[in-house]
Amino acid sequence: MSQFLSISPKLHVSSSDEPPVTAASQNGEAPLELRQVPIEQIHLDSGSRVVVHSDPRGLAADRFRFLRLRLRERAATGKLKTILVTSPLPEDGKSTVAVNLATTLAERGKRNVLLLEADLYHATISENLGIPVRPGLAECLEGGLDPASALRRLDPLGWYLLPGGAPDGNPTELLQSDRLSAVMAKLSQHFDWIIIDSPPVAAVSDALSLARTADATLLVVRAGHTPKQAVTEACTLIGPKHIIGIILNGVEGLNRVYSKYYGRYGEPASTASNGRSDAAK
Repeated sequence: MSQFLSISPKLHVSSSDEPPVTAASQNGEAPLELRQVPIEQIHLDSGSRVVVHSDPRGLAADRFRFLRLRLRERAATGKLKTILVTSPLPEDGKSTVAVNLATTLAERGKRNVLLLEADLYHATISENLGIPVRPGLAECLEGGLDPASALRRLDPLGWYLLPGGAPDGNPTELLQSDRLSAVMAKLSQHFDWIIIDSPPVAAVSDALSLARTADATLLVVRAGHTPKQAVTEACTLIGPKHIIGIILNGVEGLNRVYSKYYGRYGEPASTASNGRSDAAK
């Protein structure tokens, strides 16, 4: 495992752009007609948990840009495209992290990024973004629905979503079927990055099934919420070699550490000293 990344918004710092990754459309394979994917308009207010959009100069957004940089470094030295985002327990903030990571990697549409809503028991990403329930991953696995027909491009976030859908059968059995690998193989060649929002490791075995289709795992741990034993058990189940990073979410007090730098970036410390991370599931 690499290192802990603290995610806590409202501290304003600057960040330089990193070199781009190679686009999926440059790999010589037949491109998916992403321009024909329907666009879903998302309305985000200033208090949105998509902090890289609502507070792009904040500390949390900067931490996600740092995470993007580290992921690019790993991608440049080996295979890294499909990333599983999970947590030991519910309410650790994994879905919030997955959405922010997808938004950061997409760079306002410059990169083709897919977020796969694979928590079929509690597919909250669509709900939190105000997207109506429609066929998605569950229907692809149950009825052979073409995954391309279920994609939506989210504007202004700039990335693509394959929603969870509404499973008729047992979600765990669906994610253990051979169809999951077929769906992932069909989608993988058309995207630069695929982020998989997974159920918590301790809840069901779905995360372990999904990890087999991913190149690596990011484990989200919530400060003051996730017991050490749960983190240890999650790492053991997934496998330490598969986990490339642990994100420490909900960290308080970082504002005080960085507040002395506010004046350098044009904002008084007093205007942003009360920020906190409120990410949940």
